[in-house]
Amino acid sequence: MVFISPSITLYPSGAELPQIGFGTWKHVGPQATEAVYSALKVGYRLIDCAADYANEAACGAGLRKAIDENIVSRSDVWVVSKLWNTFHHKQHVREAVLKSLKDWGVEYFDLYYVHFPISLAYVSTKERYPPGWFFDDKQTQVIQDPVPLYETWRALEELVDEGLIRHLGISNMSSVIVTDLLSYARIKPEVLQVEIHPYNAQPKLLGYARTQMLAVTAYSSFGPLGFRALNMPKALDAQPLFTHPVITEIAANHHDHSKGLNGKVHKSATPAQVILKWALQRGLAVIPKSDDRLRMEENIRVGLGVGGTEGESSEGGFVLSNEEMERISRLDIGLRFNDPSDDFGCYIFC
Repeated sequence: MVFISPSITLYPSGAELPQIGFGTWKHVGPQATEAVYSALKVGYRLIDCAADYANEAACGAGLRKAIDENIVSRSDVWVVSKLWNTFHHKQHVREAVLKSLKDWGVEYFDLYYVHFPISLAYVSTKERYPPGWFFDDKQTQVIQDPVPLYETWRALEELVDEGLIRHLGISNMSSVIVTDLLSYARIKPEVLQVEIHPYNAQPKLLGYARTQMLAVTAYSSFGPLGFRALNMPKALDAQPLFTHPVITEIAANHHDHSKGLNGKVHKSATPAQVILKWALQRGLAVIPKSDDRLRMEENIRVGLGVGGTEGESSEGGFVLSNEEMERISRLDIGLRFNDPSDDFGCYIFC
């Protein structure tokens, strides 16, 4: 059985964006190849990646494997990448996009984001790639090189005109930056990707995005989980969401009666499914990451019942009640884990 994600209609293009995509941050080498291949086999039809993840060639190999085995065709899959901070000058945007396309082995990106509203000193793809945050090999210098966003955006619009990119998005940007961008963009951004989880619910930003007809994709949906492996102090200090009493109590109240790929009927909702369902019912797209195929399946299966009434849906999924949604939302303490001011002196959230 292949699980197909619900979708979100983008404005103004009318394109259908899969609401549950597959995240690839921290996937490396053969692991990334196998993860992307397995995700496509399970039913994911959006693969979220970025130049900075240093795994685009490996992810592309997973896509090619799935295409070669007739699991998917290229047109079935949203391939997503992001412009890194060192390529914001107009003359460097094309270099970055072409490099990522080559690594992926595709002719166009379905969705391409500006990764951060931060411009760093240029590092050639021939010198070091991806360059990360540091200008030097010893990783001691973070050199900011301010570039107006309109210069970067116009270069991206030209690549849309050429057919190298189909839809544009923005990431890690505040309402002030987005409002300014919308004032001059010939091709409007259609998706805003930001860190959203129960500890950082961002209700005001979501409300703003709705007024601008911007779809919103949440990354790091499981809060501190992905950052604990980096030994980030505030992630290590935070209560893991998977064991938070509010999340586990709500999970215990729901059942997932849908059948998995192995034919097994799943009865209890997992904490991960509850967190993702909370996001989906807020209208968000999500991009959970996993190395385990059964967890990949659990994550995408949470799309069953989206848009239904509270309780158990006729599709075999479950729906959170308004009270449960509010209980989860009350966990919000504005705790942001991906803040480049913490380690790199780049201030964008203040």
